[in-house]
Amino acid sequence: MNEKEQMDLGRRKFCLDLGRMTGGLALLSAAPWLKACTDEKVTATQGETARIGMVGTGSRGRYHIHNLLALPHARVTALCDIYPPNLEAAQALCPGARAYTDYRRLLDDPEVDGVVISTPLGLHADMTLAALSAGKHVFCEKAMALTMEQCKEVYDAYQAGDRALYYCMQRMYDPKYIEGVQRIKDGLIGDVVGMRCHWFRNADWRRPVPSPELERLINWRLYQEFSGGLMTELATHQLEVCNWVAGRLPSEAVGMGDIVYWKDGREVYDSVNVTYRFSDGRKIAYESLISNKYNGMEDQILGKGGTVDLTKGVYYLEEDTEISGMRRLMDSIRQGVFAAVPTAGPSWRPEYRNEYVPHPLVQGSVSVNGGQSMVAADHDGSDLVMSAFCISCISGEKAENVVEEAYGSTLLCLLGNQAMAEGRTVRFPEEYKIPYMKF
Repeated sequence: MNEKEQMDLGRRKFCLDLGRMTGGLALLSAAPWLKACTDEKVTATQGETARIGMVGTGSRGRYHIHNLLALPHARVTALCDIYPPNLEAAQALCPGARAYTDYRRLLDDPEVDGVVISTPLGLHADMTLAALSAGKHVFCEKAMALTMEQCKEVYDAYQAGDRALYYCMQRMYDPKYIEGVQRIKDGLIGDVVGMRCHWFRNADWRRPVPSPELERLINWRLYQEFSGGLMTELATHQLEVCNWVAGRLPSEAVGMGDIVYWKDGREVYDSVNVTYRFSDGRKIAYESLISNKYNGMEDQILGKGGTVDLTKGVYYLEEDTEISGMRRLMDSIRQGVFAAVPTAGPSWRPEYRNEYVPHPLVQGSVSVNGGQSMVAADHDGSDLVMSAFCISCISGEKAENVVEEAYGSTLLCLLGNQAMAEGRTVRFPEEYKIPYMKF
């Protein structure tokens, strides 16, 4: 079986498994964007092809091309990039696609149904608006835009039109996240009392620059003109999950950001700590730095009855009946926790973290992203959201709540950046609230 056949089989298995996951139809209610992935939708578009134009053919763009080439219902018909080495590399992957250096010419191409935008963040809003105006369906990399004003402009344009708009929030399509969030909502860990997310790397976030004048073009993530730094590049994924779990957004943020280690002329922080507070007092604790990778990446949902680590696809219970009290007692004696063995009295309950035992959220092998790649991780849901986008290009149907989820997480990232820059607690602006949001 070749790679394309394997991917198609995996995609179909995911579609079939949607009906078998915990909650069944309730799952599709809690994550309605998955309706575009059901087996019925796949079957309905069988034999039809979405014609895709790629705007931005750097490493992330070529990763999307890799996924598109494996989809039976997609064909890359056009490519666009202003950097010749990237465009040439993409042409080698798609030799039959037309090549452009001006994205507006690609938007005029009648052989393009949908556009995939994989450019620096500072270009997302203008390109998305132009593509929607040109009558194209759009798939854009995260985050939605560089400013709150731009986010609202894109959201309003999407609402006013009839074109599908997707953002690559791949956790929304990752089976272990889908199952985990649904089980949290079903009461697996009791009342959710807090959330902790972190993303650690140890690298300068730079790419080689063949000539000095290309520095900002190639290393755009390091400059505020194009980038929101660690928040918009990393936190946007994790904050979306927190919003998804909570069913609402935090109302305020406070934080600190600094350039601690990579003092190389960059303008964005290499270390951030932001706390988001919901109206009921629950909090999201977010931390990221790129000069130590020991802790990797985790998305933890904390409940009164247990903890779900969505990144690894496991959960831990506060009261775990699968571990007998005697086993716990003997383990603690062996570890020297107690100087004497209690022989009577009330039932004993340990309070030690090393007693927690992981339980899988989904059966079978699970792909775990350690968070170290600057490009992508295989089997993280990116292929499935791309497949759903191509189905929408064929059917013309919008996916439910994808744009709204991306809008909320992007604004939280920008709110966190504002809180760090101003050194104060900032509240979510009233003018950027939309009907979808709850606080």
